[in-house]
Amino acid sequence: MGWRAHWLLACWLPLAAYGMDPGKDPVPSVMWNYFHQQFLDNAPFVFDERVKLLAPPFAEDARQVPLEIDARAFKGEVVKIIAWAELNPLPKIVDFQPGEGVLPWLAIRIRIEQATPLRAAVLTKDGLWHVGSTLIDAAGGGCTAPSVVRSQPGWEEHLGEVLGGRYPRSDFSRLRLQVAHPMDNGMVSGIPEFYINHAELRDAQDRVLARLELFAAVSENPDLAFDLQSPGPVRLVLRDTSGSQFEGAIP
Repeated sequence: MGWRAHWLLACWLPLAAYGMDPGKDPVPSVMWNYFHQQFLDNAPFVFDERVKLLAPPFAEDARQVPLEIDARAFKGEVVKIIAWAELNPLPKIVDFQPGEGVLPWLAIRIRIEQATPLRAAVLTKDGLWHVGSTLIDAAGGGCTAPSVVRSQPGWEEHLGEVLGGRYPRSDFSRLRLQVAHPMDNGMVSGIPEFYINHAELRDAQDRVLARLELFAAVSENPDLAFDLQSPGPVRLVLRDTSGSQFEGAIP
């Protein structure tokens, strides 16, 4: 048996153990196999419409593209959610680990360099990845455009400031936050990487409600939104690649 047959067998056996077909990729992609290996470690997966990945069909501002990941169909079963833009030069967006009291839903703004498939992969407690997909068109250049934040006088004085609010819904509250930070991705000449790479949502007892690893595809002055079922005040604690730590409290 040749190496190709061994590889195909290794990919097929985990899915056979689940007794399921991963289904047809809902978006045209030449990169899926690569990212399945790089980000999901060739683990069993299914393309799953229950993972809602919402983005505009066209990125009017490729530096600030709203993205919503909704995995509430798997409430109580989600271990983590990974999202990426396949054709970005820096594809990975976020690794989100919602804990008890935080619904598996996240809104964030990202950079898009060109038209690309977007993916969100949801790992459930049974070890299976559920993959949601969509396509977005773009004029391009969102990852290589100069920073707007750095062009504003005195931006350093506001570095790390967190603004936001909490908005009640029927059985949860939506937390919306914006963090002042240039989120430099290292692709603009003369400006090295400098971005928020870790965030934790904590309650009044300092228990971690959710963790996020952020990557260079996230927009400057990042916007984040969470759905909370836990009552009481929360804090967002952030750290950037320089080691600086910031936080903001929301009642």
